[in-house]
Amino acid sequence: MDYPSWCVVYIICVHGLALSQSNPGVIIMMAQLLSLGLGRMKQPKVIAEVLGGILLGPTALGRIPGFTQHIFPSQSLPYLSLVANIGLCLFLFIVGLEIDASIIKRNARMSAIVSLAGMALPFGLGSALSVPLYHHFIDPSVKFTHFMLFTGVAYSITAFPVLCRILTELKLLDTTVGIVVLSAGVGNDVVGWTLLALSVALVNAGSGLTALWVLLTCVAFTMFLLFVVKRVMLWLARATGSTDNGPTMFYMTVVMILLWACAFFTDIVGVNAIFGAFLAGIIVPREGGLAIALTEKLEDMVSIIFLPLYFTLSGLNTNLGLLDNGITWAFTIAIACLAFLGKFGGCTVASRLSGFSWRESSTIGALMSCKGLVELIVLNVGLSAGILSPRVFSMFVLEALTLTFMTTPLVTALYPPERRVIATSGGAPPQTRDDECRDFDADKKSLVNEEQPWRHRFTVVLDRIEHMPCMMALTQLVRPPVPDFSSLTTAVSMSAASYPTPSKHKTPEVSISALRLIELSDRTSAVMKSSTADTLIHTDPLLGIFRMFGELNDLPVSTSLTIVPQDDLAYNVVDHAKRNASQLILLPWLPPCVGTAEPSEGGALRRDKFDHNPFESIFGTSRDRSTSAVHSQFVRGVFAQSATDVALFVDPGNHLNTGAGTGGSHHIFFPFFGGPDDRLALEFVVQLCANPKINATVVKMEKREIGNTQIERPPSVYSDIKADTNSLALLHQHGVTTSTMIGFPDTVYGQANTQMRMQSETADSIVWMRYAGRNLSDSDIPGPLRAALSRINFTSLASPAPLHAAIQRASMCQRVLVIAGRSKRLAVEDHRAELKDLVEEHRVVGHEVISKTIGDVATAFVVSGCASAMVVLQAAANVGME
Repeated sequence: MDYPSWCVVYIICVHGLALSQSNPGVIIMMAQLLSLGLGRMKQPKVIAEVLGGILLGPTALGRIPGFTQHIFPSQSLPYLSLVANIGLCLFLFIVGLEIDASIIKRNARMSAIVSLAGMALPFGLGSALSVPLYHHFIDPSVKFTHFMLFTGVAYSITAFPVLCRILTELKLLDTTVGIVVLSAGVGNDVVGWTLLALSVALVNAGSGLTALWVLLTCVAFTMFLLFVVKRVMLWLARATGSTDNGPTMFYMTVVMILLWACAFFTDIVGVNAIFGAFLAGIIVPREGGLAIALTEKLEDMVSIIFLPLYFTLSGLNTNLGLLDNGITWAFTIAIACLAFLGKFGGCTVASRLSGFSWRESSTIGALMSCKGLVELIVLNVGLSAGILSPRVFSMFVLEALTLTFMTTPLVTALYPPERRVIATSGGAPPQTRDDECRDFDADKKSLVNEEQPWRHRFTVVLDRIEHMPCMMALTQLVRPPVPDFSSLTTAVSMSAASYPTPSKHKTPEVSISALRLIELSDRTSAVMKSSTADTLIHTDPLLGIFRMFGELNDLPVSTSLTIVPQDDLAYNVVDHAKRNASQLILLPWLPPCVGTAEPSEGGALRRDKFDHNPFESIFGTSRDRSTSAVHSQFVRGVFAQSATDVALFVDPGNHLNTGAGTGGSHHIFFPFFGGPDDRLALEFVVQLCANPKINATVVKMEKREIGNTQIERPPSVYSDIKADTNSLALLHQHGVTTSTMIGFPDTVYGQANTQMRMQSETADSIVWMRYAGRNLSDSDIPGPLRAALSRINFTSLASPAPLHAAIQRASMCQRVLVIAGRSKRLAVEDHRAELKDLVEEHRVVGHEVISKTIGDVATAFVVSGCASAMVVLQAAANVGME
């Protein structure tokens, strides 16, 4: 750095006007605009920042007459350099916070082999290439050994921060490849910065003896930080309560003083200030997530302002126009090819010798070849030291961009999701995701049979604290009743009715898999959380609450945690349910607040008019980015992609207790309109009524001009109940589901033809007669089913306005839980016109999101406000998912 760190505040305050002349707004805007487009290509943000700097420099916009003089006047560049170096120190401090020694211990031997091979071979190739580069492009006044050392370090280093984000976004952290790469990347990063410090010391030293003194001083200072200051910082963190409640103001002040003190010391010793900042980050305690909390306080300012300023300064020194002849381009291609071959070849061979397959080994090599901003920092240090010429600097910048850009698509091609090997513990043999899914599918088929008709394997989604009451209430509802073994004539005899002898009492064991969802944002702290997911799963408050809920209710709960981008949340839920052979996905949803419309002068409801924004299709944005609207998109994504039945618990905001587990009874109301979702809902109602505290009213709705009739239970009017299996399976073969979450406002399903509708109507009749038409005195009815049907009142209701009639019937019950099918495909009736009338009657606006999410029938009950709570079900569509 050109200025001592204690002068920073004074210089910025006095010369702030000169800095403002460089127009940082232009820099930030360029970086953000490029990140929007490159983010859709799954590219790390660093590429956008580097490209933005290059475009603002002499390569592109700098060629416009007067652009550089007005946007980046020469008198402002020293202050731009000062602020950029301050930001670089803060960034290296955050990089140090990311380094976790425990990661290296996971696979120390294997990661050490990969890391050393990934540095030795590239360093040798870089040193060899430095010979012709030096003779063609470097001034003879520069010592060859210095240039060779910088070239070797630039070749051997790996961008650990960018590598962490790529591993997280590609969901590789739980694979054997991801664990080895993460461990090797940490070691590579530490060794790389050490080599760079050695290189700077040799360059700045006047003699070999001075360089040795600088090196020994740095080693002693590092030991003092690691063995003395680190213990003091841990003691201070515990004493101030920073490990429990996040960093206090006092502790944050101490950390900042330590950061700039370390940077100042390494700067005056003769090594760049960034090494002191890096060491300060390493010694911060990791206990209680303190490093993550510190990162959260610093990362936004660093990533939004400081880093783009630094890369713009780097871009001003990058002129791709200097690559203007064949020999220069030949060397540029050689630099890129040798850099990739060195990293890829060394890490691939080392991984293969360590026992990985060729596919896994090549993936490790591709990941370790990622350069990112770490090499750019090395190159800028070499340029500022006068070792690299502007032409060679531009050649290496292009190489770093190329290798970073190709990492994600190359890894995606080499290591697709179905070929990934999941890391196991306890010596269990590794499994690919396909093997895991096939094992679970076989297990699922063996569990679902006529003797065990109830669904008992559930995936419970936990995403926010406000959804916890919904999920605990729904989990208690679906919990099978505990049989009373005091008498064989009651629950025990009924549960054994379907078995040959009373000694074979068998109740399916409930399996609840709680999936904690955390959105992966652009922040570094989110990536740090994902790399420590194995620790976070034991400390996450939502999982802790649900585990305690399971213990109190004697429910076996297994927990898992995933950190993925918002667009991938729905896919992860579906994939988790498939891998765990879940029979039902339990989702929470708080619908958006619907407002009351004011009548206009003409008497009609005044509604806000929204125009369609064409940029929504490009960037995947929505005009309503409220929490409820974003969560509605996630719910629709699960509905559209799921090959498993889905139950959505809707809390209309009445804040009434569901009645489950409170000692009182609870009443369910279900309007049966027909279709696959309503058939699933009917089976779900029957399962809920196996609980003796729950009773239900099931009304078969028909849209025609006749009155209400009561369906009597006839004697065995339908003897072959098993005949519906083939009909339902045949129906599923035609129910193609297509997800269109971007560019279209709703879930779109394939059009149903006449044959499909006839099959659906036949299946409706079969399922209805299976339950409503059963004679409870028949001895062949299993005991649990007989008990459940005895608590259900089946009726039929015909009306020209079935939604109004259903709401009126449900309003007759107090504290009612409404069950409804989503009915977005193969619906028997179109309720849009009647729903519109209901909305106008209740003077409600903003119901469109609700209708797109849960369907017209459920929306009618939400609009009317007659339900204490609702459960909306959608049956699985398995076509194309096998």
